[in-house]
Amino acid sequence: MKIESHQVNGAQIAEIIADTTIIKTAEDGLDLLGNLYYQGFDKIIVRESQLTPAFFDLKNGMAGEILQKFSNYRVQLAIVGDFSPYTSKSIRDFMLESNTRKHVNFVDSLATAIQVLSENNRTS
Repeated sequence: MKIESHQVNGAQIAEIIADTTIIKTAEDGLDLLGNLYYQGFDKIIVRESQLTPAFFDLKNGMAGEILQKFSNYRVQLAIVGDFSPYTSKSIRDFMLESNTRKHVNFVDSLATAIQVLSENNRTS
C-alpha cells in the first residue's frame, strides 16, 4: 500500500494506492483511519475495489461501524468506484444519504473525489 498526498485548496488529502483489498474488516478500516489521522490527513480517498464486498452488505454493520469512526474523528472519506453492481434499495439509499451529508462520498472518479473533498474544505 502506498499513500499519495494531494494538496488542494488547503486540504491535505490521502489517496490510498493498492491493488489489493486493504479493508477486509472493521478493524482494518479503523487502523487505516488512525494511521492516516496521526499523519495529519483529515481527508481520505479509497477505491471500491480496496474494500471487501462485505462492506456493501449493510446487514453486517461493517460500513456503519467504519463510517461512524470517520465521523467521530471528523475525517472525510471519498470512495471511488463503479457502484452500479450494488442494486439493493438499502445500499443505494445509504450512498445517496452519505453523498448528501458530504462527509462520506461515493464517487465515480479520482478527479471528482479530489474536487468534493477540497470543496468541503472551503465550507467546513
